[in-house]
Amino acid sequence: MKLIVRCVSALLIAGLARAVFAEQSGGIMKSFRVEADLAPSADPDSERWKAVPGVYAERDPFGKPLPEARTEVRSIWTGQNLYFLFISRYETLYPRPNPTPEKEAWGLWDYDVVEVFIGSDLENINLYKEFEVSPDGEFIDLDVDRSQKGKEVDWKWNSGMRYKTQIDRGRKVWTCEMQIPWKSIDARTPKPGNELRLNLYRIEGGPPSRKYIAWQPVHNPSYHTPERFGRLLLADGLR
Repeated sequence: MKLIVRCVSALLIAGLARAVFAEQSGGIMKSFRVEADLAPSADPDSERWKAVPGVYAERDPFGKPLPEARTEVRSIWTGQNLYFLFISRYETLYPRPNPTPEKEAWGLWDYDVVEVFIGSDLENINLYKEFEVSPDGEFIDLDVDRSQKGKEVDWKWNSGMRYKTQIDRGRKVWTCEMQIPWKSIDARTPKPGNELRLNLYRIEGGPPSRKYIAWQPVHNPSYHTPERFGRLLLADGLR
């Protein structure tokens, strides 16, 4: 009996250790190489996207499950651009009044939005870029340096990203595809095996019941907690 108890205890401890290690080391998302650049379509059923496996943002920043707001994110890359496709289930939409897709929207994070936080410097984790797009096609891109107190964010920075969104109100799903030029996020030549720091987020709904959705929980009210980011791994094409 004592042997059984010891074995069960050992298994529980090992399981807890694996869970802690997985959270501390961060998740891994793969981005798969494709040959050609195409204009964003935001269509998960297209030939380009339908076979690409993704990851899921389905917890709040502290790790609480949010199954009703489950968000799938897929990624592909070429020699010129990195792509992300968000497939977001929603209960309500909370758009910014009088949207202006033709220019950057400061404060977009106060409304419905999907977000990519990504950095190529694996040592200096305070340096990264932020990309946000709303269901109505508004956007903002930011150059972040958290070590610059009082000037952490350069909102005048321009990444040259392209994007497209679609809303399926019948199914209550909205999709967003981002096309981000490599030159705006990484000085290295993109190749299989390259890694970048990454977290993926979404915000849904208006106050007081807004949902804050994360791929990697940061255990902090602020999404800007880079020590909790995961990794993006560039992979070869799908086999």
